Amino acid sequence: MKKTVIVTGASKGIGAATAILFAQKGYNVVINYNNSFESADILCRSLVSNGFSASIHKANVANKLEVDLMIKETLYKYGSIDVLVNNAGIAYQNLITDTDEVDFDSIIDVNLKGVFNCCKAVTSPMVEKKCGKIINISSMWGQVGASCEVAYSAAKAGVIGLTKALAKELAPSGITVNAIAPGLIETSMNANLSEEDIKDFIEGIPLGRIGNADDVANAALFLASDEAGYITGQVLGVNGGYVV
Repeated sequence: MKKTVIVTGASKGIGAATAILFAQKGYNVVINYNNSFESADILCRSLVSNGFSASIHKANVANKLEVDLMIKETLYKYGSIDVLVNNAGIAYQNLITDTDEVDFDSIIDVNLKGVFNCCKAVTSPMVEKKCGKIINISSMWGQVGASCEVAYSAAKAGVIGLTKALAKELAPSGITVNAIAPGLIETSMNANLSEEDIKDFIEGIPLGRIGNADDVANAALFLASDEAGYITGQVLGVNGGYVV
């Protein structure tokens, strides 16, 4: 029986690369999106046309009812959920003095509450079958903090705390929970950075380059594999050595 993975925020960037890789490895892939229907649809059609098993599902991860419906429909369609990759997220850069309550709440709702909602929704079916893999995409800024990104750093730090606590809670049921903390990755989320900004950033990266979406996808695939069966509650840095 094929394994099934849900990848949130999978219409582009890290999420899309993760969806593609898991599909290539034989998984049924649920491509979650919220606003980017066209990108998600194109990705899904491309995978299906190449003989892979994929479907799309619209759900705002910050909305519990929408998440619960996505999980219910996935279980109905595929019979199980073996892997959850919590990738959906939004970025926000501003001085704390210019960050209002609405901005802060929005970042927390999607980047942290969204992870909570999805983890909670898959817990019962995973516990019932005594296995499962949960992989939460955090950020190196959740580890060390970023200037002018107080809300984002706080949310991503929260993801790390959630990961560690949930790993302890679910370990007796054979479920592993880990986080990936990407560094600077070449995605649309970082498209606002100038060439000069990127050049300056690269000077602080020991491996001498920014990352790409496949670097993170490969880390997710490893954490979902049997080879990572004795790894839980950990934060895997994919940052080229920027944070050590």
